Amino acid sequence: MKRDWIIPQIRVSENSKQVPEDLVQIKSDKIFTGEVIYKLEGPGVDQEPKNLFEIDDKTGWIRSKRPLDREKHSSFTLKAFALSPSGERLENPTTIEIVVLDQNDNRPAFTQSQFVGSVSEFSVPGTSVMSVSATDVDDPMTENSALSYSIIGQESIPTNAVTKVMFGINNQTGSIYTRDVGLDREVVKGFRLKLQVADMGGMGLTSEGVAIIHVSDINNHVPEFTPATYSMTALENRKGYEIGRVNVTDRDDRGTRNWEAKYSILNDPGANFAISTDPATNQGVITTVKPLDYEVQNEYFLILTVENPNPLSSKATNFRLSTATVMITVVNENEAPYFREDPIKIEVPESVLPGTLLKSNIAFDPDNSDLRYEISRDPERWLDINRQTGDITAKRSFNMRSPHVKNNIYSAAVKVTDAGGVSVVATMAITLREINDFPPQLFPLSGSVCRDTSSPSSGLILTAVDEDLPPQAAPFVFELTDGLSVNWTIFQVNGTHAVLRPLMELEAGEYAITVLVSDSGSPILSAYAQVNVTVCLCDSFGDCRSEAGAILGSTVGISFIALIVIMASIALLLLLLLLAVALTSCGRRHHIRKGTGLLTGESEDDVRDNVFNYDEQGGGEEDEPITADNCTSLSLILLEVSSC
Repeated sequence: MKRDWIIPQIRVSENSKQVPEDLVQIKSDKIFTGEVIYKLEGPGVDQEPKNLFEIDDKTGWIRSKRPLDREKHSSFTLKAFALSPSGERLENPTTIEIVVLDQNDNRPAFTQSQFVGSVSEFSVPGTSVMSVSATDVDDPMTENSALSYSIIGQESIPTNAVTKVMFGINNQTGSIYTRDVGLDREVVKGFRLKLQVADMGGMGLTSEGVAIIHVSDINNHVPEFTPATYSMTALENRKGYEIGRVNVTDRDDRGTRNWEAKYSILNDPGANFAISTDPATNQGVITTVKPLDYEVQNEYFLILTVENPNPLSSKATNFRLSTATVMITVVNENEAPYFREDPIKIEVPESVLPGTLLKSNIAFDPDNSDLRYEISRDPERWLDINRQTGDITAKRSFNMRSPHVKNNIYSAAVKVTDAGGVSVVATMAITLREINDFPPQLFPLSGSVCRDTSSPSSGLILTAVDEDLPPQAAPFVFELTDGLSVNWTIFQVNGTHAVLRPLMELEAGEYAITVLVSDSGSPILSAYAQVNVTVCLCDSFGDCRSEAGAILGSTVGISFIALIVIMASIALLLLLLLLAVALTSCGRRHHIRKGTGLLTGESEDDVRDNVFNYDEQGGGEEDEPITADNCTSLSLILLEVSSC
């Protein structure tokens, strides 16, 4: 049965100076008739890192070519081969393990160039402060990397503030702790420690490091007022105004909440003042929350307290709360007058009588100064004011229809000035109340209705206009006077219209109807109006046929028969006058022919030359002379017409 080579693990020390160094020889246990060639492969030979090992191809000795570094390569695994001259493997390859043995060739090193920590002042011994650490690249399984920590030096900040040893260190863990009492922030601000770490359990290679330890402040000092009494002045009528500042001292660390001051005011029931902290100076800044009034109170006495935002430490030596007193004197100023209301609201009827008092006691002066009043804006000049008392009166009646009245409001302005010349202006909003001072007027005052009461047009639509505004105008009420309700009636259509119509069929003609119209104001105003109504015969469309029909049917005119007689007489007179003219013309022509008339001539041609020609443009026959026969015929015709 074929068996493989078994070679034990080879140990080689790092940094060996005996190179090349024979490590092990391999040899085949088989007998070959020919030559055996040995080969070696793996890391350190033909793989990185190369050229660390080699093999004698004839003898099989494996040797190291250069010193080894365990921190770079702690072990190597190689393959060895036995080959014939032709390259044929004579046996299976064997594995060779090479382990590099560690030497203490590396110093330990701190993980930071400088460690920083802090400890509260007045800490008791044994208080943990901080931890430091170091590393060693040597084999951690050997004493070469067994580390030990120590403090080899201490320096206080400031120098020589503390000379005794204040800190210790755990040599295995590197934990730093306090060893003694006396850490006072007001005495020492911190420490600089010189550290050392050594391998081989403290007996080997060493390195040094630095640790900075700050002594942190605790609130062991109360803030105190310096001084404890203050006197200040404050201008009246100023809000948010800085009156003054108070000072405190605190021995705790500046800029921390153990040093920061927090102020309070104990006795300010009116909440007139506030105090805040200036973060830069730690001073208390007193300001006014409300405007002060010299006339109400001219002096204030305040008691202040101060403390820190952080609670006081139990290690403090003084627990008394510091207080201060502040006397504040208010300085009087000339204050502007005040209107009791702005805008000044007034409500009056529009027909207010001149001289009526509209408003009084409209302003006052905090300094009790004499005031002067004037109207600064009054576009309609409706107002008057007493310059000494400020009483506002009406100069004349108002008019709701003024362009300066918007939504029943008239705007004006009044100015008041004190003895020091300080003035203020307030607006006046005068609300005008509409009153019922105009009666409604009926419209229209004439019209026509159909005689037939069943006709849709047998009624006259009436309305009214009122110069007043609501609610002093519509709705209107329409009524008939006594004596007319027998033949006529009026009924309401809505709040603004009514219909006047006859109750029965009346004679055509003119009728005068008296109508009473009333508004809805307070008090109610009414007006009488005479409506001239024409009763007429209407066509199918409801329109009157003619005005003559109404006249003939009128009960207030002459009768129809009398009118016919008069017209016939007039026509007869006109015919008789025409007959007389015609007869006269005939007689004259007859006399002319005989040569005895006024117009005489030597021949008929002369006579015709004296007769006028009418417009012959139409191409008619020439005018014929009037003869006696013609006259007789004309007379007979006229007589016949007259007899008719």
